[in-house]
Amino acid sequence: MSTHHDDPRPIPPEAPLPTDCCDSGCDPCVHDAYAEELAHYRLKLAEWQARHPEETA
Repeated sequence: MSTHHDDPRPIPPEAPLPTDCCDSGCDPCVHDAYAEELAHYRLKLAEWQARHPEETA
């Protein structure tokens, strides 16, 4: 059984600031990168919550 010390809760990615996007159609845009990071975070969080059901609220 793991403890929270060796299995910390995933940290969500930092959302881009409104000024981070230049609105020039970059590929990938900072918003695209954030969406990918957020999807990965949600997956890791769900896995973590499955291992730590007492922390799920």
